[in-house]
Amino acid sequence: MNKVSNIGFQIELDENRVPVKIKWEATDAGFEGKKECSSMMIALWDTSEKVTFGLDLWTKDMLVYDLNKHFHQIFLKMADTYLRATKNSEISDMINNFSAEFLEKINAEVQSEEKLS
Repeated sequence: MNKVSNIGFQIELDENRVPVKIKWEATDAGFEGKKECSSMMIALWDTSEKVTFGLDLWTKDMLVYDLNKHFHQIFLKMADTYLRATKNSEISDMINNFSAEFLEKINAEVQSEEKLS
């Protein structure tokens, strides 16, 4: 018999249906109870429709700086996952290169904003 693992999310919304708190839990997560996070991006592949369903949420208090870091780390994770799944290092390297360019751009913007202050 196959093992079953459950993953759950709890989203607390304000009166305008904007996320205020995001909590998640998983039976195989290595911790008990729900853990709070500020952002989540889930991509599900619909086998029959051949399309991706995306669920992207972030709390209204999440800082742009943290969202930039989150995106950068997602790109790195995508490159790693793509390499493990396909063994195609050329495409994985393209994603990693884009990630490095993204990081340079957001770092330059942060430095530019700091100079204006």
